[in-house]
Amino acid sequence: MSVPVRPDGKITTPLVDDLPALGKTPTELERDLEKALSKYIRDPLVTVIVTSFAGPASEQIRVIGEATKPQILPYRVNMTLLDVMIAVGGLTDFADGNAANIYRLGMRQAVHVRLRDLVKRWRHFGQRRDEAGRLLIIPQSWF
Repeated sequence: MSVPVRPDGKITTPLVDDLPALGKTPTELERDLEKALSKYIRDPLVTVIVTSFAGPASEQIRVIGEATKPQILPYRVNMTLLDVMIAVGGLTDFADGNAANIYRLGMRQAVHVRLRDLVKRWRHFGQRRDEAGRLLIIPQSWF
């Protein structure tokens, strides 16, 4: 069963309501769920698998605009711009991919990127951990 963490940091399952999950490891959450379920089930066994994690803004890459699936991605060391574009499903038919900009969150400076030309040259999105916290904006093309 898939149980998402709500914005308030809690989870709800069929037998457990409002269990705090924010800041807990999967093992800690498993033990908490087992304890809560033990009221209804003898010796419950719970496995928690994290299927996605965005983390704090400083560890995210946010892609907005004319990407096929705009989203927030967790940053990985040595993540390339090509990795990011694959994760968001590429550009829409209306994208002006060669006019995209990357902003470091909290800064006004932008790095211009030519996404349509990406196949010709591989460019690292960031090589150090402190390169996370980026915003990629893909504008719409004006025909």
